[in-house]
Formats: sequence, C-alpha cells, structure tokens
Amino acid sequence: MSEVRKVTSLVFRRPNGGQVAVSECVVQLLIRHRQIKDRDHEAGGVLLGRCIVDSENIVVDQASEPTGSDIRSRFRFFRSKSPAQRLVDDAWASSNGTMNYLGEWHSHPETHPHPSTVDLENWRWIASRAVLEQNFLLFLIVGIVSTQIWELDRHHMTVQQLQPVSFSA
Repeated sequence: MSEVRKVTSLVFRRPNGGQVAVSECVVQLLIRHRQIKDRDHEAGGVLLGRCIVDSENIVVDQASEPTGSDIRSRFRFFRSKSPAQRLVDDAWASSNGTMNYLGEWHSHPETHPHPSTVDLENWRWIASRAVLEQNFLLFLIVGIVSTQIWELDRHHMTVQQLQPVSFSA
C-alpha cells in the first residue's frame, strides 16, 4: 500500500532562473481552502514574503486567510482591500522592511487550475496600480489536486506560468 505524504513546501522555477519557494505554513493554508465539495466557495488573499538579496530567489512566507468582508461564491472571489492592506503594512513594519507584498492567491474548483480571463485582467490591473519595490508580482491558484503559480512582469505586463521544481514531504 502506498503512503500518502504531507506536502510541506513547493518550489517553482522563475523565468530568470531563480526559484519561488512556498513555505509549509502557506502550503497548509492553501490545502485547507481547496474547493473539494460542490458547495465550497472560492477563497483567496495576499502573498507575503522575501526577495533574497543577491539572488533571483523568492520565499513566500505567509498568505492571508479570507476575511468576512471578502466577496465569495463558487466561481468568484473578490478580496477586500482594507484588511489586506493592514496585513501588508503590519508585516512590513514588524519585519523592518524585509517582508513584502508579493502578490495574490485564490482557489479554483478545478483539478489543475488555470487563470480565467477575469483573473488575467485583474492581475494586470493590480500590477498597474500597486506601489512596489520589485518588478514582478506572483499569482497563485490552488486547485483540487495541484497548485499553480504565475509571474507577472510589471515592465512588459506579461504573465508566465512557473514550472514546479519540487515539493518536500
């Protein structure tokens, strides 16, 4: 009989050769919000983490939970701005400026998720208005079986799916 292993981290390859490592606490949050049942609503939040100095590597240390002021349905998630902005501001302040807003996550009720046209438009809207130090944003979608991540280049407004490198159990 095969043993089911608990995934503790995810690693994806960036277009520039760097990696995005998603921490265990974020992976566990994402797993909790998979839309497994027909009545499960989309969930989402912000991604927080670090850009590693002198490298192209990124660590996603935290992800926010959905809040009561978010709009959620089976096929829609709209994140409320104020609670998310407070979380981003608090993380920045408490980390002495090392914890950054990296992007957004949400769930999809599909086995292997893909961004919808609405997702892509929303990602570009966020990228065009966000005040950031880095020239990219990450957008993660958790599906029923797999989790996928895309990187948006803010200079060219192009979106590229990142390829999984590994997962740790």
